[in-house]
Amino acid sequence: MTPRLIAVSALVAGLGLGGAVIPGLCTEADAPARPVAMTTAMTTGQSQTAPDFVGISNWFNSRPLRLADLRGKVVLVDFWTYGCVNCVNTLPHVTELYSKYRDRGLVVIGVHTPEFPFEHSATNVQAALKRHGILYPVAQDNNSQTWNAYGNQYWPAQYIIDQNGKIVFQHDGEGQYEQIDRTIARLLNANS
Repeated sequence: MTPRLIAVSALVAGLGLGGAVIPGLCTEADAPARPVAMTTAMTTGQSQTAPDFVGISNWFNSRPLRLADLRGKVVLVDFWTYGCVNCVNTLPHVTELYSKYRDRGLVVIGVHTPEFPFEHSATNVQAALKRHGILYPVAQDNNSQTWNAYGNQYWPAQYIIDQNGKIVFQHDGEGQYEQIDRTIARLLNANS
């Protein structure tokens, strides 16, 4: 066991935080810093072009994808790892969005970026996909290259990319489910 894992285990056991957010681990950021920046960018037309998927070791439920091939679609990129309770809490919402909007042009791509060594196992990721009923494409980002390309800092984190490949919304952590749904619906309606 690493010193960090021992310290976290002691913190969880000693304080009885089972399921709570532990800073520096599976971080849920309720502070609106990045979502506000993206919302402002969305209204001023100064959205950032979304980085492509890089350094992906495996693709599940799909052939390898490139954002350039998804132009004309609305894309939800969800950074997660199966060992993060906050990520697991968001998965029903992400899978619901996929079911609700996939026939209207939404593409959901999970980017599984592990924090701990056991989360690097493709077999473990595949088991998590089955356990959570995830049918959308998932990229295994074992070396955090896509994570770094996005400048991501938290698990979970959602990025909504418009039909032109621009990031128009970003949220860290749990929550904001209705706003994410409304943003996707608005983008899909603008395209119909």
